[in-house]
Amino acid sequence: MLGHVKIEKVLFLDIETVPQYPTFDQVPEKLRQLWEHKAIKLKEKEEITVEKMYERAGIYSEFGKIICISVGFIHNNQLRIKSFASDNESQLLNDFAVMLQNNFSKPGTLLCAHNGKEFDFPYISRRMLINGIELPPLLDIAGKKPWDIQHLDTMELWKFGDYKNYTSLALLTAIFNIPTPKDDIDGSQVGQVYWQDNDLKRIVTYCQKDVVAIAQLLLRYKGMPLIEENDIIFT
Repeated sequence: MLGHVKIEKVLFLDIETVPQYPTFDQVPEKLRQLWEHKAIKLKEKEEITVEKMYERAGIYSEFGKIICISVGFIHNNQLRIKSFASDNESQLLNDFAVMLQNNFSKPGTLLCAHNGKEFDFPYISRRMLINGIELPPLLDIAGKKPWDIQHLDTMELWKFGDYKNYTSLALLTAIFNIPTPKDDIDGSQVGQVYWQDNDLKRIVTYCQKDVVAIAQLLLRYKGMPLIEENDIIFT
């Protein structure tokens, strides 16, 4: 599978996002009204207030922000991991865009994430536009034919054309026997760890683990050996 993909030309990534404000009470009035309008449509039959639903705002690029982008690439049988993490989203995104432009703009380069086509790639692109940052070529897909878009999605690849369900990265690493460190948080806790615990470093560690898992999963798809733990380098 994926015999045409050169693993050395793949940049693996994962992002972590949170609501733009610590609590709903701190959201500016105009955005608060817009969130209420969206939340009413989202909650349907759930017995939950729009204020409580604001904890989920981080998954929507219009109401959330990126606090960490972790990336990884394989070279000489080593997986090298780097993270862009900051309270300043604009600076984080600009640094990430510069890295893509300078180091990953050659023909054949691919971005790879789990559920990346539905979440990571569009989220990053939207937040870049909101922050006035020019899209790097790898993210600027407007007008491109589907086969010219340089994106891989490990969840989409697993579907083999089946669109009925979502398959988590945790499930896929389990069935492919990919060793993963035990996480002390999950995605639903990222907002709390950021806004209440003020522990961005802990979130970065969590994000990096997902990048390792995504890279190992793509290796499994390709029938290649996994990267040994001693060959995973954090820079």
